Amino acid sequence: MVRSVLRPNSGAAGSDNEYQEDPLFTRSIARALDVLSAFHYSDRPLSLSELAHSAQIDRSAAQRIVHTLRKLGYIRRDEQGRGFLPGIRTLDHTLDYLRLHPLVRRATPVLLELRRNVRERVDLSLFDDLRVVYAARMQSKRETFHATLVGHSVPTFCSSGGRAILSCLEDAEVADIIARSDRTPFTPKTLTDPGAIRDKVAEAREKGYALTLEEILIGEIAIGIALPDSSGRPCGAIHLAGSLSEWEPEEFMARFAPLISEAAADICR
Repeated sequence: MVRSVLRPNSGAAGSDNEYQEDPLFTRSIARALDVLSAFHYSDRPLSLSELAHSAQIDRSAAQRIVHTLRKLGYIRRDEQGRGFLPGIRTLDHTLDYLRLHPLVRRATPVLLELRRNVRERVDLSLFDDLRVVYAARMQSKRETFHATLVGHSVPTFCSSGGRAILSCLEDAEVADIIARSDRTPFTPKTLTDPGAIRDKVAEAREKGYALTLEEILIGEIAIGIALPDSSGRPCGAIHLAGSLSEWEPEEFMARFAPLISEAAADICR
């Protein structure tokens, strides 16, 4: 499996072994979703054999699943006939998830206004254990194609929004998430020592927001603040990112920390 800054491992189980004792668990559905999940780490069409290998099923089972998913519009042949790609029906479920998620609905108008005021990249992420997943991305003038797509994710332990979320959790849960994370560095500046990461989490608790410098991308400075659900548990975060070629860290914090804090308060209200 290829490690990617765009989709780090969520820590979720990759097989249905742990559900063997669950009488309601439907393995055929799980296998179909395993086939669709094969595309998570691919940058090209996949052959039937590659889909079978990724889903850990035999080629015959993969052929039946792919045939069914093609009929339903969830898998398609690529234009050159070199393999299979996700189908357009998968977008229907993305739309359903985003439009029905209460935090996304509340946050979007606030973040649009924040983006107009700051003219830097503004993102909304959702907490998913070892990673935070982008549910809204409002690009600045510097962004690439990949930086505009929802569904990309970054690790909780080394991202600004992720650390802000950790700062709202109990120490035992923070330690557990750090311990289970793949702490392979993305840049020479990525903090990987558990003690150093906990120190940054403690700093975020004190300040009310987290600041990261070049831990995901070289030249990037980012500030993050957690967003709670109705019970008070953090369920997402706002990320605001800029370039170190344009901002000194202290200047960036002084300029944007009050604005991102105000946006978070508006969303919570």
